[in-house]
Amino acid sequence: MDSAANALTPALRAQIFDAGYYPEVVSDAVARAIGDDAVLAHLVHHEATFTSEEVLRHLTVLVLTEARLIVGHTDEQSDRPDQGATAITSTEVIPLRQVSAVSLTRVIQNPSRFKVAEEAHRSVVETWLTLGWGTMRRVDLEPAGCADPECDADHGFSGTLVNDDITVRMSPTADGVEKVAELVEFGTRLQRAVGR
Repeated sequence: MDSAANALTPALRAQIFDAGYYPEVVSDAVARAIGDDAVLAHLVHHEATFTSEEVLRHLTVLVLTEARLIVGHTDEQSDRPDQGATAITSTEVIPLRQVSAVSLTRVIQNPSRFKVAEEAHRSVVETWLTLGWGTMRRVDLEPAGCADPECDADHGFSGTLVNDDITVRMSPTADGVEKVAELVEFGTRLQRAVGR
C-alpha cells in the first residue's frame, strides 16, 4: 500500500470501496490531497447518469480537515470506447477561510409532525448541500419588465449572480436514509467549521 493511502481513515476508505467505482484510483487521488492532515469529516456520493446507450458514473468525495476542504471528482469518459475504460479524477483543495457559502437545504415531508429526534432524518425527502468558494459563478438572467401592462419597451435583462461551485443532492429513495443523514451531518460540521 502506498504511504499516501495512509491518509484515509478506515471509514473513508471503506465508503470509497463500497461505492465500487475505481476505488484504488479514487483512494489514491483523495489521499494525496489529504496528505498529513487529520480527517475530521467526509462524504462520499456515487451518482449514475443514464443515457440511451450507456450508464456513466460520477463519484464525489468531500473531506473536511482542520484548515481545508478537499473536493474530489472521478468521472467515466466514454469518447474512446476502442481504447477501453477511461476515468478522469481530480482533486481541489480549498482553504476553509476561502469557503464563502455553505447552504444546507432539506425538504421535509409532513412538517407539522416533524420532531427533533434521532429519527427526524427519516422525514427528509431530499437534501442539497451547496458550497461556494469563488471558482464558479452562475448567472441566472431573465427579461426585465415594468409594472405597466401596456408597455412594450425593451427593458433589457435582470439577473442574479450565484456563487455555486458544487451542489450535492441526495434523497432517501436514490441514496438511502443513512446517506442523507451523512450529508446533513457533513453539511452541519462544515457550516460550523466555516463559521469560526
